[in-house]
Amino acid sequence: MNKKIVRALDDLNFYLTVEEPCAYLDDLQERKIFTKLEGSEANLLFNELSLRGFRRSQNIAYIPACLNCNACKSSRLLVDKFKFGKSQRRVMNKNINLLRKITPPHPTSAQFRLFNRYIKARHLDGDMSDMGALDYAKMIAETNVNTRLFEYYRLDSVSHENKLVACALTDIMDDGVSMVYSFFDPDMADNSLGKYVILDHIKYAETMNYPYVYLGYYINGSKNMAYKSQFKPQQHFDGNHWLDVE
Repeated sequence: MNKKIVRALDDLNFYLTVEEPCAYLDDLQERKIFTKLEGSEANLLFNELSLRGFRRSQNIAYIPACLNCNACKSSRLLVDKFKFGKSQRRVMNKNINLLRKITPPHPTSAQFRLFNRYIKARHLDGDMSDMGALDYAKMIAETNVNTRLFEYYRLDSVSHENKLVACALTDIMDDGVSMVYSFFDPDMADNSLGKYVILDHIKYAETMNYPYVYLGYYINGSKNMAYKSQFKPQQHFDGNHWLDVE
């Protein structure tokens, strides 16, 4: 690590949130340590923080710091060791006609409509259920790091126009891609679009010679996060080191 980054890390101010009910595990309280990602060094700083288990939300980098629980583990997939299983190849084949576009993080009305349908169908009782267009725009556009939108389109048989069916907000890191949030058309359940978007990120990382796809936090005991265990091999950050997990 160069001295400039060391000094920048030393100058960061870190804050601790108050405890509140955990969004993923019942009867538990959560809190986080966070810092602001600001200035010309924000991207370099976040690359270093991500190596220490931090994740990003808008212009904030955060990591869990719960008193009585250590279930959240930052996870990343090892791209060069990943092998597509039979079911994953089927998912890729089902979506072979989708068109991927990688764009700057600019929110659009088409994205928000898709996001709104996804939330109402999949997470109506979640924290994002009351997000309006402005909230969505902030989630997408407020970033000081190297963020892109991976948009996926399907040719509509009626209008003969490309229809947005999935979207992923993704940070481009020095050592890989970090999936911040993804959503997709809830009417296309048979296409397993959630899995497909992850698999496509693996293919993209492979093409770009990135060693990792960062999957966010794996939370032992959370049904909502169980899908991440389908993508192996992985490493989890234990607070000090990235460790291989089965």
